[in-house]
Amino acid sequence: MNILIKGQNGALTAPRVVLGFQAAGADLSALLVTVAGTVRSDADFVFFNQPVAPGVELRADGLAVTLADLPAEIAQLRAVLTLEDIAASFGQGVPPVVTVADDAGNPLYEYRIEGLDTESVVIALELYRRDGGWKARAVGQGYAGGFADLVTDHGVSVDEDEPAGFSVRTVPGEAALPPERRAKLDMRKRVVAEVLHSRDSAHERARVVLVIDKTGSIAKQYNTKVVHRVVERIVPIATQLDDDGTLEAYLYALKFLKLPDITVADSEQWAHTYLHLTGKHAGLDYDRLGLRNDELPIMRAIIDTLRPGAEPTLVLFFTDGGFKQKQQITDLMREASRLPAFWQFVGLGQANYGVLRTLDEMDGRAVDNAGFFTADDIDRMDDAELYRRLLAEFADWLRAARARGIVAAGQE
Repeated sequence: MNILIKGQNGALTAPRVVLGFQAAGADLSALLVTVAGTVRSDADFVFFNQPVAPGVELRADGLAVTLADLPAEIAQLRAVLTLEDIAASFGQGVPPVVTVADDAGNPLYEYRIEGLDTESVVIALELYRRDGGWKARAVGQGYAGGFADLVTDHGVSVDEDEPAGFSVRTVPGEAALPPERRAKLDMRKRVVAEVLHSRDSAHERARVVLVIDKTGSIAKQYNTKVVHRVVERIVPIATQLDDDGTLEAYLYALKFLKLPDITVADSEQWAHTYLHLTGKHAGLDYDRLGLRNDELPIMRAIIDTLRPGAEPTLVLFFTDGGFKQKQQITDLMREASRLPAFWQFVGLGQANYGVLRTLDEMDGRAVDNAGFFTADDIDRMDDAELYRRLLAEFADWLRAARARGIVAAGQE
């Protein structure tokens, strides 16, 4: 292991390397730039929503780079660390560390980034061409302008000209977001809009309901903030479907709790305030809900809000299992099939999902009004795949339900 200090460089002889990092609450991304210091197109920006570029793959253990596969026009790969909490800064914690290892895991270089202060974004390390080979350089340059400025200064475009019939909606509260959060939201909104456009549903509007399991078996997903990140990733769906961009939210176990609506402006704080398994928080008693699951009360409550021929509702139902009351749930789904709601169930973790696995075989329904998929590690599912799975069947249901008169006439 060679220890680098700021500005120092070292040769890379391994054909494939992995850039890793140690920095609590940070995301890793990469910019592939030409000699001009800019990307050729947005495809040269590697991040959570676009994890692959020629020669580069963002994995759980870091950035895997096959040097020979990097395009000839690319002069440098710049590895960037960005704090997820935009109110935090690198100077508040232990200095981040970036590492370079070969593909077998053998350490090559380590760089501890000292001297950071208020920055929440830092260009940590760069790989660059030199004399027909590649070298690694310790950069450690904080970016005062923030994440949005960093990517745009490198030539990444956030707002491109849209194809005919394609648009990305903006809702109240977005303009007040800090630049880093605004940039992430914009990217995710665009992916949602692209999915809806691809399904001929870009013009649709729908009430969006989020239901989250609060049973004891899902404790790990709460403790590791998986459910918090789920909320952040669902908000962009509401911005593109709901008239005012709000997300209606419930927690459930044996009983259920309707929580305040989630808005773009308060989504991050909302998760910290309202996502709990036990205790009393913000004047709400979480213990009374219990820690075992009974889906019937929350499903009945949502069904009772639906009226035939009304505007559509998309129910996004996140659970880690259960659904053992097969006959009762089947009866509810048959009843609900005559009402204007599509139920998209998502399994969090490896569990027994009971009747959910047989939704497509359920007969006696006016239309197919439900879908199910598992996401054992939803953090590793990129946004394009997640939004496609969440929205594709909804678009199909909407056409079928409208043809049967279950949903109000569409908006043009």
